[in-house]
Amino acid sequence: MRCPFCRHPDSRVVDSREAEEGSAIRRRRSCLSCGRRFTTMEEASLRVLKRSGVTEPFSRAKVIAGVRKACQGRPVRDDHLALLAQQVEDAVRSAGSAEIPAEAIGRAILGPLRELDEVAYLRFASVYLAFESLADFESAITALRSETSGARRGAEAARNAGRRGDDDGPSSATGALERAGPAAVPPDGELDGEPAPARGGRAADGADSAARRRAGTSQLNVVEGGLGRDGLVAGEHGAARALGAPGATPARHP
Repeated sequence: MRCPFCRHPDSRVVDSREAEEGSAIRRRRSCLSCGRRFTTMEEASLRVLKRSGVTEPFSRAKVIAGVRKACQGRPVRDDHLALLAQQVEDAVRSAGSAEIPAEAIGRAILGPLRELDEVAYLRFASVYLAFESLADFESAITALRSETSGARRGAEAARNAGRRGDDDGPSSATGALERAGPAAVPPDGELDGEPAPARGGRAADGADSAARRRAGTSQLNVVEGGLGRDGLVAGEHGAARALGAPGATPARHP
């Protein structure tokens, strides 16, 4: 590479990096004669074949200028146009040809422009597709509406399917077992990692509770009636002795 300063015919590469979203390579070079450094950009050549047969280099600026006319009065920013031009260049370069017809660039513009602004899309399409009557506009509008409605219906169906999946999904292991049926639900305690009580355990617990209630009732009758260990003591003195009240005189037995 010739040095732009001293015109020496040779230089060495100091650093290389991708640029323009990978479509170009930026190289930092150093002159072998004067030692000064400079930057070069390398990219694959892409030429546009016009209808007249003349070829010219592809230019993002021309793409932006053509689309900007269709976007006049629309809420489209410069960064939107720059992104659209990049998408168009990526699309035409993906064809793998060093020379592309001008019509291919127009077709590559229609898709991103339709996503960007529908009114600007109709304006650009009317010129690029050479609309000649109102019927051409009506056909384009009908096709645009059907595509938009189909996309919206698809998105709505996907959202509804997601909601139904969330509502029908098992929220816990217990819910899954309950939906599987009564036979699949384990006995009480097993869901928490505890062993279930043996069969008849509840009946035994009930019998023990009943026995404890009967014993409590008997003790209460003893207190109220003054029943001591050795016999029936009537009146309040018997009750006091049964309760062990202070000052009570113990019963004497013959």
